[in-house]
Amino acid sequence: MKRQDFINAKRIVIKLGTNIIRNENGEVALSRIYSFIEDISKLVKTGKEVILVTSGAVGLGKKKLNLDSTADEGVKQACAAIGQSKLMSFYESGFGVYDIPIAQILLTEDDFSLRHRYLSLRTTMNKILEFGVVPVINQNDTVTPIQTGGANAGMKVNFSDNDKLSALVASELDADLLILLSDIDGLFTANPKENPNAELIKEVESLTEEIMKLGTDPSEGGRGGMKTKLEAAKLVTRFGGKVLIANGQIPYVINKIFAGEEIGTMFLPSRESLADKKRWIGYATNIFGGLVVNAGAKKAILEQFSSLLPIGIVSVVNEFKQGEVVSIMDEDNVEFARGMANYSSAECRKIVGSHSNDIENILGYKNYDAVITRDNITELV
Repeated sequence: MKRQDFINAKRIVIKLGTNIIRNENGEVALSRIYSFIEDISKLVKTGKEVILVTSGAVGLGKKKLNLDSTADEGVKQACAAIGQSKLMSFYESGFGVYDIPIAQILLTEDDFSLRHRYLSLRTTMNKILEFGVVPVINQNDTVTPIQTGGANAGMKVNFSDNDKLSALVASELDADLLILLSDIDGLFTANPKENPNAELIKEVESLTEEIMKLGTDPSEGGRGGMKTKLEAAKLVTRFGGKVLIANGQIPYVINKIFAGEEIGTMFLPSRESLADKKRWIGYATNIFGGLVVNAGAKKAILEQFSSLLPIGIVSVVNEFKQGEVVSIMDEDNVEFARGMANYSSAECRKIVGSHSNDIENILGYKNYDAVITRDNITELV
């Protein structure tokens, strides 16, 4: 795809990583932040809608308190509360120079996982953009993340870093383009910090298994890394959006991107174009339970786009209620799809391996022939 076609976007989500919000000394990189604001303001004044997802609150709070670590219980959350107001003050003053209003939005996992909150958030965000306001979004670290141990052991959360959060925002708002700015030039054929012969990949047509394996762990001070950026790209490209991973330490990088310069790695949109509900089922919900299915059921779901019938279920994992989204796993416990359950975990355990015609005899009632209907299944592979 030509770079000019790639950057042709009306609605844009820009995510700023921790290591470009601060400098090499761990202090806030003021000149860089204000350069981002200047570039974004230019975009807004040309009629584009820009949503900003920003990291940095925890780091600013940590610096304010002169702490060496945030490992102790509650410290990170406290630092986020202290640093968030400081972070917003930079954006408020910076965008104020260009007479562009901003709106602070702090999000938790439940804002996406709970369908009614997901839809309400989308309505609000669209109205904010309609008013010509730039939403400034961050994870609400003061009250998150959800603990995944103990009673929530095995739980899969919809996001635990701002890479995935920005992808969910882009998905929810049908953004044309997601730009992930970090301290790396893009996706390489190997880790450039370990392999001097690694080459920058300028364009990715499809996020294949081989491409996903190029993901690396986060750099010091961050929670993302290339792995989460590729996961974010996979979600956005599946609904027809475009993704660019670029180095935010390049001076006036946003301006250069929209001037058509060959910066970063482009991820091209998929032809699949998942519908909104399918996106929500596959990526936006927190997953508490799951269903293990046999090879026949897996093949029927992936190749024939079939519903999941009780006869194809081998076992039930953890507890879930009717209407909740669950993992669908093969007999090697590999998750390959997600779906909205028509029956609770307790009901599913009673009808495992049964024919649909026997559901009423077993339960005393029958709401559906399928445990999950095909319209409520999203494949992940």
